[in-house]
Amino acid sequence: MEIYRDLHAHPELSLQEKRTAAIMAGAARKAGFTVTEGVGGTGVVAVLRNGEGPTVLIRSDMDGLPVTEQTGLPFASKVKGVSTAGVESGVMHACGHDTHMTAWIETARLLAARKDQWSGTLVMIGQPAEELGVGARAMLADGLYTRFPKPDYALAFHDSAGLEAGKVGAALGWAFANVDSVDILVKGRGGHGAYPHTTIDPIVLGSAIVMRLQTLASREIDPKDPVVVTVGSFHAGTKHNIIPDQAKLELTVRSYSDETRKHLLEGISRIARGEALASGVAEPDLPVVGVKELYTRATWNTPDFTEKELTHLQGALGDRWAGVLPSVMGGEDFGEYRLADPDAIRSIIFWVGGVPAKAMAEAKANGTPLPSLHSASWAPEADKVIASGAQALTLTALDILKK
Repeated sequence: MEIYRDLHAHPELSLQEKRTAAIMAGAARKAGFTVTEGVGGTGVVAVLRNGEGPTVLIRSDMDGLPVTEQTGLPFASKVKGVSTAGVESGVMHACGHDTHMTAWIETARLLAARKDQWSGTLVMIGQPAEELGVGARAMLADGLYTRFPKPDYALAFHDSAGLEAGKVGAALGWAFANVDSVDILVKGRGGHGAYPHTTIDPIVLGSAIVMRLQTLASREIDPKDPVVVTVGSFHAGTKHNIIPDQAKLELTVRSYSDETRKHLLEGISRIARGEALASGVAEPDLPVVGVKELYTRATWNTPDFTEKELTHLQGALGDRWAGVLPSVMGGEDFGEYRLADPDAIRSIIFWVGGVPAKAMAEAKANGTPLPSLHSASWAPEADKVIASGAQALTLTALDILKK
């Protein structure tokens, strides 16, 4: 808990995790691992070889978020930082990566102390920049699977703001979604608000696009295939009586399969252009639809492997057992480690509950809202998250690597 409180009080933003990485690296070295720092930027790779057998990768993310903490904890972060976008703000472990790292350190200690019980290779990694969706790809591009043993299995966990503290479970199959950011620039013809007939109003056109986009989910995608198309930003105009020349829309688009993702992105472009044509816009002024680089690709828990390991954990966890959990539409770049060789690598990311039992009971009884991940008020019951997370990772690794 000293390590946890220190990490919580000193968070670092994505791609800036130097102090954090040094703590991870030092703990792994002390446990007996061979450690390499600076992989993919600030990433840490710790290797422990222990005879013949499979190779297991265990990952923790390291970065904090540009959030000013409001938990009231005695060790709350007072750190300020400047993000890659150049914005200064408070910095906080508002997604619980400090619990992930502490459990990672405990897992390294537990497995190193039990070398007589297993045979194979451990590759434990501290990953930067999960919150930007670039850290896993950066480590892979820097030779994670060529400079170091390539895994047969990949393991991780994430604390949960919707599950009672210490409870453990996982989804079978899809765990997290593809996440795309899409920009739409809607062009019109501006003019005086008193003479709208002389204009092509991009606000009206943009509003029509927003409404029509909802039909992608409701009328074009199989209802059993979850998708999200959210317009999170709509900017246009400067004054009450001026019809502007353009409007800007920013979307988050979420899906699971590559085929569904492709349908959504093509559909967004089609709808934007179609609504513009219906409004009298002609080439070259049709909307410009830009898909930013894929933020994260969907994370897949190998179903038979996940089911086997959940069954293995069930007896050990007792009343902390949560079982099979539903998929979510959030993003997580842990999936990249399997996608680098999907036919050869099996993977699981567990959920470990972080909500105190009393708060969970009050929420169920009274409808009291709970802080979410990324909230300035998110304060998981860290000792239970760390204990259950470390136990889940350790027992799963021991089952894979057992002699």
